[in-house]
Amino acid sequence: MKQEPIRPTDDEARALARRLLSGMRHAVLGSIDPETGIPLVTRIAVQTDDDGAPVALLSRLAAHTRALLADTRAGLLVLDDEAVKGDAMTHARLSILARAEQIETTPALRDGWLVHDPKAKVYIDLPDFRFWRLVPESGLLNGGFGRAFRLTPDDMLKTPTA
Repeated sequence: MKQEPIRPTDDEARALARRLLSGMRHAVLGSIDPETGIPLVTRIAVQTDDDGAPVALLSRLAAHTRALLADTRAGLLVLDDEAVKGDAMTHARLSILARAEQIETTPALRDGWLVHDPKAKVYIDLPDFRFWRLVPESGLLNGGFGRAFRLTPDDMLKTPTA
């Protein structure tokens, strides 16, 4: 009998996904090259907004930005930055299918970004840089060997506070 590799999503999986998101400073972005239709994969700086959704600061000059302007479908791979030893294939990782949308640069967003990435001060105010929110549609969490979970946006994003 074939065993299903995906486990039922539980609170431990949700907590791990949220920890990976809240701790990330870089991730791998997948977009679709508008000229060839071939996936384009790049490393980007990324943080989260108040809801826990990924937010990236991207230059309009970059190939991935031109790709997102043509097709908002995106993939984001978040790796466990805390796991540095041992077999990398046993470390937690989160793959997110998302839609990318440009968002307004507010003073709070800009200043909050610089708290976690002070070196961005050199380019954050250049006219070609914009913030993009990567709105999760679904996710696949690999929590280590034999621990795979399908996630909804609610599983990954912060829970509302009452």
